[in-house]
Amino acid sequence: MSGVLVIAESRRGELREVSLELIGAGLGVKGQAGGRLAVASIGAGAASNVDALGAEGVDQVLTVDAPSEHFEPHVHAAALDALIEQERPALVLLGHTIDSLGFGPAVAARRGLGFASDVTRLAWDGGPVATRGGYGGKVDVELDFPGKDGVLLMLRAGAFAPAEGSGSPPTSAVEVQAEPRTEHLGFREVETGDVDITKADFLLSIGRGIEDKDSLPQFEELAEKMGATLSVSRPLVDAGWVPNARQVGQSGKTVKPKVYLALGISGAVQHLAGMQTAETIIAVNTDPEAPIFGVADYGVVADLFDVADELAEQFEG
Repeated sequence: MSGVLVIAESRRGELREVSLELIGAGLGVKGQAGGRLAVASIGAGAASNVDALGAEGVDQVLTVDAPSEHFEPHVHAAALDALIEQERPALVLLGHTIDSLGFGPAVAARRGLGFASDVTRLAWDGGPVATRGGYGGKVDVELDFPGKDGVLLMLRAGAFAPAEGSGSPPTSAVEVQAEPRTEHLGFREVETGDVDITKADFLLSIGRGIEDKDSLPQFEELAEKMGATLSVSRPLVDAGWVPNARQVGQSGKTVKPKVYLALGISGAVQHLAGMQTAETIIAVNTDPEAPIFGVADYGVVADLFDVADELAEQFEG
């Protein structure tokens, strides 16, 4: 078995961002995996996604037409089975999403594949090595899969850089027989709280360094002045100071803004997993050994309140 098979994901006819992230992750290990990288689009009108999935480095785009307009787990399971049988990949990549959780683990168990979910990093050392959180996100756990001919991994959305560029890979259709079993009644939008930090271009993120709940208004005002969205690390949510809709990290949201300004955040592994793909990371901490400086593009060893006061003056008026 060799090569990588990526299962793209769409909803309501639109390709989801995680699809390009999966391709990007696959391209990162394609050379070590040997063989080719194939991307599969499953669903009604699957062929409409061909151009978007043909990123530079993709060797082939496969389409599997579905009998129903809406997602059905058994249809995707049958399609994935057929694709694995045809491609014989060393590595299969899916998103760690509600839809993929409905069929990916079942296929992996049925076929005896190595499996890990909520993967935040991917490497290759004679085979795939997956990193995910353990003990409630307090540590990073590296998993390998000795004795497994194939491995299926579900990657956390937002944790990998999306594939770029445009190629012209060949396409082919794969036939799968699966009849509809369900009746779709409609969509109900999930409430995201007062803000969706995953969509923000600029995040001002604060941690336990602010020390007191009474300090929150100062940073809310600073974020507003700077045109940023306020986000936080886990201790502030655990303390009940801020709703979890604003939490960044393994047990919160994975974000990738253009700018991530971290004030008073030491950088526990679960927090880093949620923000390390930001385009520019600026960290302020009094501890020069704080782990967050290891991923920061710019670091300042200083008191966060002094920095906050200076920023407030700069953005006054």
